[in-house]
Amino acid sequence: MPIIAESSVSASERDSYEVGYGKPPQRTQFKKGNSGNASGRQRGVRNLTTDVRRTLKVPVRVKTSGRPRNVSTQEGALLLLRDKALKGDGRALDRLLEFARLFNNDPANAGRSQVPSDDDQAILNAYTAEIRAGPEVPVARDEGNEQPASEPEAEK
Repeated sequence: MPIIAESSVSASERDSYEVGYGKPPQRTQFKKGNSGNASGRQRGVRNLTTDVRRTLKVPVRVKTSGRPRNVSTQEGALLLLRDKALKGDGRALDRLLEFARLFNNDPANAGRSQVPSDDDQAILNAYTAEIRAGPEVPVARDEGNEQPASEPEAEK
């Protein structure tokens, strides 16, 4: 960006323009047609999420059952985690079980429930009977008028 020397700006131009907040000297202002950020943001710049997804999709060659085959990096990492867990690595086993807990829930089986034992069923029946009987509401006694304590008095 070319900077104009102060000597080339006439004295009348300098005096007619007040420099202050939001009004920089004219010699330092952006010139018409020149961008303040000429290079700008680069096109196609990706964020970390995009890079991680792309990296996990890249195929890798793995040997399973003595035969090489191509799998995604994500699947290859899970296979390696499984192998470590099966060889006795405790941390790998914990991580693999956590993945199984998070991602092995079949939505089709979520609606089915197990049949409760006789003891559990007896507890549930007693609780249901207690709820159906209704809550016992304490009675506030105010000069012979019996009103439930949970209801506010009507203003007169």
